[in-house]
Order: sequence, then structure tokens, then C-alpha cells
Amino acid sequence: MAGRRAGNIVILTGAGISKESGLDTFRDADGLWSKVNLEDVATPEGFIRNPQMVHDFYNHRRRELQKDDIRANAAHHALGRLEAEWPDDVLVVTQNIDALHEEGGSENLIHMHGEMLKARCDRCGNVRCWVDDIDIETACPECAVAGGMRPHVVWFGEMPFEMERISQALSQCSLFISIGTSGNVYPAAGFVREAIFSAKAHTVELNMEPSEGATLFAETVYGPATAVVPAYVDRLLAEGY
Repeated sequence: MAGRRAGNIVILTGAGISKESGLDTFRDADGLWSKVNLEDVATPEGFIRNPQMVHDFYNHRRRELQKDDIRANAAHHALGRLEAEWPDDVLVVTQNIDALHEEGGSENLIHMHGEMLKARCDRCGNVRCWVDDIDIETACPECAVAGGMRPHVVWFGEMPFEMERISQALSQCSLFISIGTSGNVYPAAGFVREAIFSAKAHTVELNMEPSEGATLFAETVYGPATAVVPAYVDRLLAEGY
């Protein structure tokens, strides 16, 4: 019997979807958090203690994202295709701060942890696209004050972006898909429960290995994102869920 071929879809993505594009994950044994102290480079307190060290860390990451070989992979493109061809709303909520979903064709997109290729002024709040290095002497193009520029990313202890919009989408979705995320960082790790209890949504995990919340999902598929995500999208568009 054919499955449902309509209804809103919310997709949560984590670092695992970008790993095959050449970007390090955070929590793997050799991931970013094994190489630096997150309290030093990913908290407001670390930025206050040593802003130049924090800038150096993000300057390196910003340059890495702009390398010619960092490109959207088959999983990103599959989600772009799903948004274009599915009859109802498809919202991608990503924990990633790269721009690979946009390159893959996703337009209805929330970067809940911010965007590496944007910068924000703590003095006036201006946010703009930013591809160059930042240091403690960089002046804000809007208010012209130096010393207030920072990466437009969410650090530990800060509130993720657009949580109200995300919660509303979860309460109205028929299908929730989690891709490439460890399932141990909140609030994103709680999205599957919210989709189940507030919307009675069908839930699917597509991941390299079971996440910490794997038992909450009605359906699970494990393998590289570039294999399992395009295959699942093909099946979803052909047969429903």
C-alpha cells in the first residue's frame, strides 16, 4: 500500500551531512572539539577572556569553508530536490554554520546555530555577509565602532535562533527527519519528541550510526549521508512515507 505523499516535513541536519563535503564534525574522536577547548573558543566567556584567539579560530574556519573543494554533496542536493518537488512545506533546520544547504538548493532554511559566513556587531546588532578575517580592531561597517565584531554563530550558553518558528513547524509537521546528528545537543535533540507528541509525526533517522535518541524514531537507516539521504528522498517522492 502506498504511503502518504503530502504533509509538511521538518528536517534537522547536523555535522554528519557535511562531513563528506570535507568539513570536520565536532564530536567524532578526531572532531573539532578534540582539538580545541570549547570553553575557550565557543562561549561568550571565552570571547571576553581572549577575543583574538576566538577570532583566529573562526577566521581559520571561515577560510576553510571558502576553499574550492568544499562543495555541497549529494545529500544536500537531495534535500534541495525534495523541497522543490514535495507538494507541501519542507523546512530544513540545520545545526551547521556552513552554506552547503543553500548551495544544494534548499531555500526554506533555518540556521539555528548561525552562519559562519556572516558577522555581527555586538554594539549595534547589525548582521551582514562576511568572508574576510576579523580581529579586535575590525570596525563595524554600520556603526563604525571597532572591537564589537564577532562571528554570527551561537556559542554554548546562548539561545539558538528562531526557536519559536522551529517549534511551530514541528507542531504542524507530518514527517520529521533527522540527518547526521549525534542527538546529544539540546534543544535540537528534543525535536523528535516535540514532533511526536505535538504533531504525532512519523519520525525517521538517517545517520552514520544510531544517535543517542535513536530508539525514539519509528524508522532508521544507517550509512553515509551521500548514500542514504538521496535514496530516502527518491523513495519518499515515489512512494510516500
